[in-house]
Amino acid sequence: MLKSGRIGRRGFLLGSAGVGLALSMPRAFAQTPLKVAGIHASPVENAWNSRLHAAMVQAAEDGAIEYVFSEGVSGTDYARAMREYAEQGAQLIVGEAYAVETEARQVAADYPDTMFLMGSSGEPTGDNFGTFGTWNHEGAYLAGMLAGKMSESGIFGAVGAIPIPEVNMLINGFRAGVDSVRPDAKHLIGFIGTFFDPPKAREAGLAQIDAGADILFGERIGTADAAKERGIKAIGSLTDYTERYPETVFANAMWYFRPILDAAIADTEAKNGTGKNYTPYSMMQEGGNDIVFAESMVPAEAVAAMEERRAAIKAGEFEVVIDFAEPT
Repeated sequence: MLKSGRIGRRGFLLGSAGVGLALSMPRAFAQTPLKVAGIHASPVENAWNSRLHAAMVQAAEDGAIEYVFSEGVSGTDYARAMREYAEQGAQLIVGEAYAVETEARQVAADYPDTMFLMGSSGEPTGDNFGTFGTWNHEGAYLAGMLAGKMSESGIFGAVGAIPIPEVNMLINGFRAGVDSVRPDAKHLIGFIGTFFDPPKAREAGLAQIDAGADILFGERIGTADAAKERGIKAIGSLTDYTERYPETVFANAMWYFRPILDAAIADTEAKNGTGKNYTPYSMMQEGGNDIVFAESMVPAEAVAAMEERRAAIKAGEFEVVIDFAEPT
């Protein structure tokens, strides 16, 4: 079901979308808030969409934007929704082009005065179609370092959506973190073929537990349900699942959309165009991703090693390799 909402300058959070911390520094905003539309293919409680939604909600509360949104927009309706928001005067449209790359770029070409910022595996197009990737692989690597010291079986499961580059690099980042402290680790990888199907992710997680995994990395919502059911530990991605699964999720590879959003807002206000790749704002040095963890659930020696590597990443002294290859 497609649902829509509006959040104004003194707006409030609509529905049950998760809240998140914006790590970017405060900035001065234009006197007249920018009109921003969010088009979400999944419900805004879906992990990835929740990060975009929470950042835009917060920007609206900060007075930076006026925010309207639609959720549950199917691929067949997506281009139409983009056109409708452009016709209604949205100055910046934020969404995802993964399933509609060709159609989304055509809409941008048809509305050159409207700026677009789209999650995409492709490159920017023209002056007004910007792209970004969800790069929280550094946080995933650090979570893998903790997991590697906690597993008894040495078998680690990971449940992803679809093997697109951004999903692959996240799982590969987690695996690299595990391997850095546990070279003999065995990895079980599964993809559920969709971006939002918690029951299917749960089933994939249960299958990996049955195959010996005693820690699961949940790139998809539902993985932690399998871990909780079987009494093992899990890692969340994009948003913080620890409160929801206090005895199960010990770490989360967080992603913060606000640095990307702020950069696109600034470019739109300055009339610089958004036809660029905003992915670098996802990096840990920009405040775009990090790890949060429950220290009481993790061995102290594992934390110490992880924090040392974390500091090195933030200082630019260590680089987590970006690996887009499909993990097997």
